[in-house]
Amino acid sequence: MPLSESALIERYFRTCGAQRPDVLAGIGDDAALLAVAPDAELVAATDTLVAGVHFPAGSPPASIGHRSLAVNLSDLAAMGARPAWALLALTLPDADEGWLAEFAAGFSALARAHEVALVGGDTTRGPLCVTVQLLGHVPRGEALRRCGARAGDVLFVSGTPGDAAAGLALEQGRLHASAAALAYLRERFLRPTPRIALGQRLRRHASACIDVSDGLLGDAGKLADASRAGVEISFGAVPVSETLLRTLGEERARELALTGGDDYELCFAVHAENLPALLAELPPHSWGYSRIGALRSAPGAVVVRDGTVMEFSHSGYQHFP
Repeated sequence: MPLSESALIERYFRTCGAQRPDVLAGIGDDAALLAVAPDAELVAATDTLVAGVHFPAGSPPASIGHRSLAVNLSDLAAMGARPAWALLALTLPDADEGWLAEFAAGFSALARAHEVALVGGDTTRGPLCVTVQLLGHVPRGEALRRCGARAGDVLFVSGTPGDAAAGLALEQGRLHASAAALAYLRERFLRPTPRIALGQRLRRHASACIDVSDGLLGDAGKLADASRAGVEISFGAVPVSETLLRTLGEERARELALTGGDDYELCFAVHAENLPALLAELPPHSWGYSRIGALRSAPGAVVVRDGTVMEFSHSGYQHFP
């Protein structure tokens, strides 16, 4: 017997994610009822993943579940927020129970790791598409924004950008690598790691912050634009993994790190006078971030190598170029 919509929700999503005492009414009511602390501000983000656009057709269902939540968690990390509640709108070509079980497991594991409760959503029939809205909170007046930096601020990025873009290229057959590199880079695309803990700690230090999803160069430029400044990135300072270096060589690896996208890392600026406190409280080797450049008064985002400005054919992904 085909699975009904109500049975689908009950079987795979009723207990998906964390159980939280601040969920007064969740799945099963007309809308979720949530208790928000009076000294907090509500933070909301929404992302849609479309098959064939954001992930290849045939991607493992668990990875799609993981990614659908991870991309939203990364947005909240960039605001310095603590995630709490999620809503899921899932469009499916059919109610494949094996697919649903794996998808829900991938979503639920990441939700529980970050204490996120699934409190509602919608299911419908159609081409595979996943939309997640994530809600969280931040102490009043303490949220990170893109717009707080100024010329002279030092620029950092977490992790090793470029790995996920290489993983996608491997998934699509546009790149070939050793078995070990294939496993590492593929995992970096399929299961990104949102930097929630780092984002929350950066509230004490960063002047501005942005989630790196469309390419480091383009997203650093967005941060600078929002702060009414420009940005200069040092090509040699862009961090890349040893696996990516071995797979592509230094030149191509750093180019991909700057323009590839799908990283879900944090790019953030820090006032010069706040650097000592940042480095003391959050040592880069422990928290996994690297200094890559600085904001400047001249507009635009540039990459410099040996004193020369480099040219790039594009600075990041856009849905509507």
